[in-house]
Amino acid sequence: MTDSLDTRAAAATPVRVAREIRGLSDRAIAWIFVAPTIFLLLAINIFPLIWTIRLSFTNFKANRNRDLEWVGLRNYERILGDSDIWLNMQATAHFLFWTIFFQVLIGFTLAYLINKKFKGNDLWTTIIVLPMMLSPAVVGNFWKFLYQPQIGLFNYVIAFFTGKEPSSFEMLGSVNLAPWSIVIVDTWMWTPFVMLICLAGLRSIPDYIYEAAEVDRASKLRQFFTITIPMVLPFLMLAVLFRGIENFKMFDLVVQLTGGGPGSITELTSINLKREAFEKWRTGYASAYAIILFVTVFGLASIYVKALNKVKER
Repeated sequence: MTDSLDTRAAAATPVRVAREIRGLSDRAIAWIFVAPTIFLLLAINIFPLIWTIRLSFTNFKANRNRDLEWVGLRNYERILGDSDIWLNMQATAHFLFWTIFFQVLIGFTLAYLINKKFKGNDLWTTIIVLPMMLSPAVVGNFWKFLYQPQIGLFNYVIAFFTGKEPSSFEMLGSVNLAPWSIVIVDTWMWTPFVMLICLAGLRSIPDYIYEAAEVDRASKLRQFFTITIPMVLPFLMLAVLFRGIENFKMFDLVVQLTGGGPGSITELTSINLKREAFEKWRTGYASAYAIILFVTVFGLASIYVKALNKVKER
């Protein structure tokens, strides 16, 4: 069947085209196949980036029909000098640090326990991985219900251990507790992702290394710090890189839970950027804001990848 299709396709190809194809090098043929993908990337990623950079130097507003006015670096100066934006950066840094800290700590612990073969290992792995399979919108609504002070299960669990009344505190409405409420939810949802990466690292360690350490009478604690941690460290750093990039642009989960409130205590940079662009319609200003965030993430990620490569080379 395949031969007949090939034969018919070859017969249907014009002689001139067939000669031109036969004269192409392997590199030229490879470029013919790759070109549509490159064009798509240019159209979807590169062109919008260049257009955003151009708009960042103007006072353009998407809801108004008027000529662009070139303002130079004024948008960048206003953003970097805005104390409210630095507060948003601080809220984002708080969210980033604590989510990554808890996800790495809990994720590695779970991976270390699951790596020990025991009865029901596969079942527990499946149960633990379930949260990361859910949509952020579903998770946000689900936890918003759990955080309700009157009927939410979370308050009753905390009240059981502390002895306080369940309605005496409100996670989403408290200035002090709201940032921690989104940290808890993100940790619950994405710790399994870190666990899977750490589990891959643990299972990549050859058994003979531990066997050699036991022959040398190395204790389990010494094996953990001299074999397990160094060999899993690149995987841990990779997990931190992925989660750091994703959490820096976190939007949907926070919108579902707090909407940036109370006040602006949980207003991350992504939420603030959306408000500037699509509520206040300061498109040029928002474009400059987006470029600053892009440069920040790209710069930090580049430095981090260099550190990761050095760790892998050791």
